[in-house]
Order: sequence, then structure tokens, then C-alpha cells
Amino acid sequence: MASVQSEIRIKVPDLEALLARIFVRQGVCSDNARILAANCAACERDGSVSHGVFRIPGYIDSLKSGWVDGNACPEVEEVGPAFLRVDAKNGFAQPALATAMPRLTEVASSHGLAVLAMRDSHHFSALWPDLEPLAQRGFVALSMVSGLACVAPPGGNTAVFGTNPIAFATPVAGSNPLIYDFATSSMSNGDLRIAARQGHAVPLGTGIDSSGALSGNPADILAGGALLPFGGHKGAAISLMVEVLASALTGGQFSSEVDFSGHPGAETPKTGQLVIVLDPARGGNSGFAVRVASLLELIRQAGQQRLPSDRRYRTRELSVRDGVPIDSATYANLVALSA
Repeated sequence: MASVQSEIRIKVPDLEALLARIFVRQGVCSDNARILAANCAACERDGSVSHGVFRIPGYIDSLKSGWVDGNACPEVEEVGPAFLRVDAKNGFAQPALATAMPRLTEVASSHGLAVLAMRDSHHFSALWPDLEPLAQRGFVALSMVSGLACVAPPGGNTAVFGTNPIAFATPVAGSNPLIYDFATSSMSNGDLRIAARQGHAVPLGTGIDSSGALSGNPADILAGGALLPFGGHKGAAISLMVEVLASALTGGQFSSEVDFSGHPGAETPKTGQLVIVLDPARGGNSGFAVRVASLLELIRQAGQQRLPSDRRYRTRELSVRDGVPIDSATYANLVALSA
């Protein structure tokens, strides 16, 4: 009989502090460690476990290998009335975005829109935490990031695209912001790795094996195969758009150009990210957030009971009230890493 894994509950601030100590132990400066820890803890808190503490070994290995600079000081440059450019200096994307955020929101408020092009950045998390603060301030926001090549185009047998996620956020009257965040691949690479670790099959067509044949075995997909785009050629077209906007436009690397072969153990993709921020009040509408709320109610009345981010907010409420659930072995490992 398989053993039942016990779990503990840890308060969100305590989890953030624990993760921050781990990052500092790996040579990350305290400000960057705090930002990364808050991001990672938020993912775990909200049930985005493929981007929560599951990622800590990847962060550590990338730092140890010298592939990423945990002490990078991003540089923000204004290159147009509403266009900001950020050089992440081979650091993580979240500290770079945090550095640019005050000016980004100022520009969006002044001009009605702002564009942020980030290059030389490592994004190893979910995208929704990047946008939620913007939507909470009343902005509509869109972001996308390219990644490590692990997705083959339809009919192909070689990975060209990253999972290339795209996220959208909007304020909603009387409710939390609506935020969706999804990979343009059939499954996120993190979820695929979790399925492989747990020995679960994935739907046939999720990816291909090393011979190019369709596979439902996550281990085979990871071992020389590739994921496939969602929706066939339509998903591939969206993934292509992400490569153009998050890599070519920003001056970052394409997913297929990421090469950390000289840094054994590294996992974080170094590419680019694009963020677009809009002030909906400039749209000539009346009560934008109220209209969005009425649209969502129409969708629910039509029969769709769960909208994007609903489950995340419910999970957050439980985590804040009862603590974040983490299996005891994982928690013990985190404590050991922070000691």
C-alpha cells in the first residue's frame, strides 16, 4: 500500500520569510530575494503549485551554475512618451518589473497607455502576479514572455517555441480582478514535469516523443521530445506572436536561442517580456469595470460557472485563513535549505 504523505500548514508571511532566507543563502541580495520569495509564495498560496515551491530547486541550480545574476540591478530607460525599456542585466524578471513599476503606472496614468519592453531577463514563474497589482489599480494589462524551446510547431518534430504564456487582467466592479494566464502550449512545462514526477499520463497529443510520434507519456515528451501548441495551428500562431513581441521587439533571445549548456543544472530561460498597460477610462466608455462585471454575469448565466481566476481566489482565501498546505517532506527540505 502506498504511503500517505502528511502535510503541514504554514502562514503566508512565514512562507515568504522562509523562501527569502533560501534565496539569500544562494547569494541573492535581500531586495531581490524578498521580491522572488513573495512571488513564489503567492503562487503556492493561490494553488499555482507548478510555479510555487516546486520551482525552488530550479532557482537554486540556476543561481549555483552562474547562469543568472541574483544581484542584478535593472536599468530603466524611457525611449518614447509611453514606451519604457528595461535591461534586466541577466537578472530575474520580477525585480526588473518592480524597478519599472512606479514609472510604468505614472506613464499609463498620464498618457492612457504604457509599454514596457524587458530584455535579458529570466522569468521562471506565473505571469498573473505581474499583472494583478496593475488591475487592482484600475488598469487593463497584457503581458507575454518567451521561454526555453520545448514546443514543436504543428507537423514539426523539433522544439522551436517556448511554452510562451500570455496573461490578461482587467478590473471588475465589486470583485477581484479577472486575470487569465495560460501557456500557448497544450500544457505548461511545469505541469508536465509534475505529471512525470508523479507518474501520471497526460492526454495523447500533449506532445511528441523523440521519434516525433504523439505521446501521452510525460517522461518521453521530456526526454528528447517536445510539447505541442494548444489548438494546432491557431495556438502556434499565438506562440509565434509571443516570440515576436517578447523576444524580437524587446531585444531578448528567441526561445530557440537560449543555450545554457555551459551552465550545468541551469533551468531559468533568459529571453524577454512585454507588458502593455491601458487606462480604460480613456476608452470613452461609461463605467468600464461595471460593464465588465455585467459581461461576466452574462457568461455565468449562460452556464459557465467557473471563470478564469475564480479558483485561484478561492484557494487564496483558504490559504490565508488556514495556512498554505505543503507536504512535510518538502517543508523539511525548505527549512534545511534556509538553515
